Amino acid sequence: MREFMGVKSQEDDATTWLNYLAAGRKEKINPSNFSFNDTDWKEISVPSYEGWEHIGLEGVDGAVWFRYEFQLSEEDIQQDTWSLDLNKVREMDFTYINGVFLGSNSTFDDRRIYTIPAGTLKKGKNVLAVQVINLNGKGGIAGYKDTAQHIGLVSKGKKISLNGKWKYAILDANTPRVGKYQAAYQPFGTVQVSFPHDRVQNYQRTLDLKNAEVHISYTHQGTQFERTYLASHPDQVLAMHYGASRPGQVSFEVELASKHAKQTIETLNEQTLHLQVDVKDGALHGDALLTVKLDAGHASIKNGRLIIRNANAATLYLTAATNFVNYSNVTGNSFELAKVGLKNVDTKNFQAVQQDHRIDYGQLFNTFSIDLGAQDSSATNIRLQNFSKNVDPAFAALYVQYGRYLLISSSRENTQPANLQGIWNHLLGPSWDSKYTTNINLEMNYWPTDVLNLSSLHQPLFQLIRDVSEKGQETARSYYNARGWVLHHNTDLWRGTAPINNSDHGIWPMGGAWLVNHIWESYLFNQDPQILTENYDIIKGATLFFKDVLIPHPKTGELVSSPSNSPENGGLVAGPAMDQQIVRNLFRVYIQASKILDKDVKLRDSIAEMLPKIAKDRIGKHGQLQEWMEDIDDPENKHRHVSHLWALHPGSEVNWDSTPDLWNAARKSLIMRGDEGTGWSLAWKINFWARLLDAEHSLGLVKMLLRPADRSGGSYPNLFDAHPPFQIDGNFGGAAGIVEMIVQSHTQYIDILPALPNAFSKGVIKGIKARGGFVLDMEWNNHQLTKITVRSIAGNELRLKYQKQIKKVNTVKNGLYQFDGMLNLIK
Repeated sequence: MREFMGVKSQEDDATTWLNYLAAGRKEKINPSNFSFNDTDWKEISVPSYEGWEHIGLEGVDGAVWFRYEFQLSEEDIQQDTWSLDLNKVREMDFTYINGVFLGSNSTFDDRRIYTIPAGTLKKGKNVLAVQVINLNGKGGIAGYKDTAQHIGLVSKGKKISLNGKWKYAILDANTPRVGKYQAAYQPFGTVQVSFPHDRVQNYQRTLDLKNAEVHISYTHQGTQFERTYLASHPDQVLAMHYGASRPGQVSFEVELASKHAKQTIETLNEQTLHLQVDVKDGALHGDALLTVKLDAGHASIKNGRLIIRNANAATLYLTAATNFVNYSNVTGNSFELAKVGLKNVDTKNFQAVQQDHRIDYGQLFNTFSIDLGAQDSSATNIRLQNFSKNVDPAFAALYVQYGRYLLISSSRENTQPANLQGIWNHLLGPSWDSKYTTNINLEMNYWPTDVLNLSSLHQPLFQLIRDVSEKGQETARSYYNARGWVLHHNTDLWRGTAPINNSDHGIWPMGGAWLVNHIWESYLFNQDPQILTENYDIIKGATLFFKDVLIPHPKTGELVSSPSNSPENGGLVAGPAMDQQIVRNLFRVYIQASKILDKDVKLRDSIAEMLPKIAKDRIGKHGQLQEWMEDIDDPENKHRHVSHLWALHPGSEVNWDSTPDLWNAARKSLIMRGDEGTGWSLAWKINFWARLLDAEHSLGLVKMLLRPADRSGGSYPNLFDAHPPFQIDGNFGGAAGIVEMIVQSHTQYIDILPALPNAFSKGVIKGIKARGGFVLDMEWNNHQLTKITVRSIAGNELRLKYQKQIKKVNTVKNGLYQFDGMLNLIK
């Protein structure tokens, strides 16, 4: 079905199903009755703001009855008026107390506060019954996002909490199909390994970043047990190795399962389980195979469980595949693809699989190193708790390398790009569908890619850009009558490009133009003309779109985008500052790419003629860089997005070197906006303040990012970024921001230690990339540069800046140049 928000999946008329539920509520005996027998019902915690999916009903869509008994005193029922406050419900509710209907609502954003008729409440036992209906997505009695506020009965300032264990029964989970505009990224399945070790000593769990392995060790009844987990890219398997210090001590049971309702598990042989899943109302299905290799001992399968007994060592290998080929092709043979992984390891022992994995991973991870001091051996959660109180530079360095590990693990060649949760989503209905939000989040995921020497990891992103450039042509024609292609603020596996969600933030046609900047940045860092050759049509298509859709502003005559919005802030307007910054950047990129490749001279000239007509950035009455054409910025607006500073970062148009007035105005805007924000917002501000050359302010935001997660962001104990909930963009943006304090190359110079905080008094970095095609190794001590070595990838002129020193050197391709701390060329 084609609608304003793109192509919608097939949808059923829910009227008949809802009428069936309504008839059930009218029956003489139904769960709303005071005396209804709910003895056999299960219990569940209520409320749950993020939905019943988080408390045991994941994957359930449909109608669920909830019942809760509570006691009232004689004094309670003498109160003049009572109301029931459930706050939010996902989505539809029919609410009763003691069999009396209180009300119903079908909109999540509407608060459920129902007046209780006089005489309804009783002394002693009372029963609250709520039928909740959700057709898709999160369901349940949500209550308050601030869990300190309880749902309950309210009368004259008194509140009786109804938080607690409620009884529930699923009435009907066979809902009519609900059409969707974009699809969620979902988990495939779970591997649950159960050990007969109830009490253990000396338990340790370690993530080895250098080798991308998890190691677990502990002692049980005098035997040392060890586990090793790795995901092998070359062999395409997840390997889980279990060993012990004494022979015959490895025994455990394994269950292969999935949260998807449509699943089957079968036995292929005495050591291999086969899981098949089908996505509900979807086009995808998949197969997973789990097998074991033993050193001695015995393996068997009973009741769908793989049972290992008395082995010296055991290795589990998991492989999985779906029928997905690309966004327009789902003809893959998932079972045959899944078998490939097992075939890869068929003749290998675990040590060979581990070695091949380490070689493959090391080729990426070992291109860069950062040392800001000796690493503390304390547990990660303890270091996280202490960082904001006593800055540990080595922890910041570890965070940078953790970001690189996450990117390597979630963005390998011929896979999908890292999404909102990277690849680490465990929910069928994740927040924001765990897909690709393109008004900051997807782009932030790839900020560290070049500078941290992982350029090849761009491939999945560049393939997504190509895909949406193809799908976006139809959107450009249908919505704007324009040439080229367009992407709005979200896309998914199927590469949707139309506006989605609400118009006040969904109508934002800049997603594609922003993504084009990643292609250009990769060229700047690597100086490989093939990057431009392969993607020129994409750059050109994005440019043609804005050539066609920019219009004169009715008051100033300058070219602007309209309608659009400053992402998620302020509603639909003409010409938000971010839009014009991105389009100016896009036009400059196109002009330069066209010149480099010697293509389309006439189009290039026409774009060059349009460029100065695009609306300029403005400085407002508060000295701020204006977010909109009108000078209406509110100094009290602390919105998480700071979109109008795009030209400061990740753009480069606003900088200390060529636009000092706008640079200072950007600083004022950032001060007005404040420091607090979600995890990714904190990460962006680290980069902003680094570009503003304010080392201590930038470090202050690193401290806010590296604090235990709370409602305002921070990090979880495993260092995952907290939006909250978990979003991986803050990890990548934070890693990029820390190195932005150490090296910047967005102006005409490579600026060394431009925003070095006092706490980072010494350090060694090797393999950091700079624009212009350079790779740097550098050391500093007592806050002073001591030496720097530069490798020239392309033979361009090298322009180094350190404090007041500037050094220009003509280089040759692959030449190596060494300088002392004053930028004197040594050799």
